[in-house]
Amino acid sequence: MSLAARSPLEEEIGSLSAEEHLRAVLEWHFDERTGSPFWLRRKAGLGFDPLRDITGLADLRRFPDVSAELRTVPVDDLIPAGAKGRPFGVYESGGTLGAPKRIVESSSRARSLSWVNTVLTDHGFPQGVHWLHIGPTGPHIVGRSMRSLAEMRGGVCFTVDFDPRWVKRLIAAGRRDEADAYVQHVLDQAELIVAGQQVGVLFITPPVLEALCARPALHERLTGRLGGLIWSGTSISAGTLRLVEEEYFPGTAVVGLYGNSLMGIAPQLPRDRYPAHRCVFRTHQPQSVVEVVDPATGDRVPVGKRGRVLVHLLSQDMFLPNVAERDSVVRAGTPEGGHGDDVADIRPFTPTDGAAVIEGVY
Repeated sequence: MSLAARSPLEEEIGSLSAEEHLRAVLEWHFDERTGSPFWLRRKAGLGFDPLRDITGLADLRRFPDVSAELRTVPVDDLIPAGAKGRPFGVYESGGTLGAPKRIVESSSRARSLSWVNTVLTDHGFPQGVHWLHIGPTGPHIVGRSMRSLAEMRGGVCFTVDFDPRWVKRLIAAGRRDEADAYVQHVLDQAELIVAGQQVGVLFITPPVLEALCARPALHERLTGRLGGLIWSGTSISAGTLRLVEEEYFPGTAVVGLYGNSLMGIAPQLPRDRYPAHRCVFRTHQPQSVVEVVDPATGDRVPVGKRGRVLVHLLSQDMFLPNVAERDSVVRAGTPEGGHGDDVADIRPFTPTDGAAVIEGVY
């Protein structure tokens, strides 16, 4: 079924097979009536017909990685003609490997969040409690996502904003003391909220979480109150995660979220899915598909081997195939249905051009 015949509210991704979904996305983005100027201008120069020659996931490798152009492309060029008149937001990546990239989004992430909400329930996350989001808000999409999840689960979301780009700039300049002071400034604000409000779920990045655990008064206020803790934004060592789960917040459902503005959210699966790994993450398929590839050959690595993340964003709002991401991961396995990869043991990928990778606090 063509996406062009359906409104965002009527489009139910789960009713389509992966192949049907891919076909519908291609028809939407490469039809003159519904596609975006960004892709319609490139259609003739691709060297293949996306509507005839792309029939499966592997064929998406034929597309160029155009994600670098998202740093400068006019936002109007990204909005599909078929979606004109719908409300769109614009969001940016963290800028780990240079200037931030911009995406547009109308309704596709709402469906992804509904699925993430289901996964949180599988982890035993509480309902009807308030959330505290300690992390970036605008221009990053994560702040909006956490507010939406809190509302889905019957709570309100308090926020403490921070600017991860400023922290990365301080670290790059060797001003670590100032970066540490900035983190303490963020936690000062969190402490004011926790002192007077009942918070049952905390969203926080691993470096800020470590700093929080080193503040006894703040940690003690949260210990015993939290029914759920979400960590995201940077990698975390297995040893640190074990301390968080077993020593600092025992009895709390601790869940990692992997992802970014381009990929969307990939929540941690319950551990019984992959007992050999402490954390395994899955994107919302078939809207967001990850493949783990050999960075030298581009071939998909065997299960259990490490490779680079390759992302295909296949939504009605945006089509971004074949995007080489900043992360190195282990291919944990293949989701039910055999589409894309589940991933574990996430680390920053070191580019061959020697570009500095600074995780900072997000």
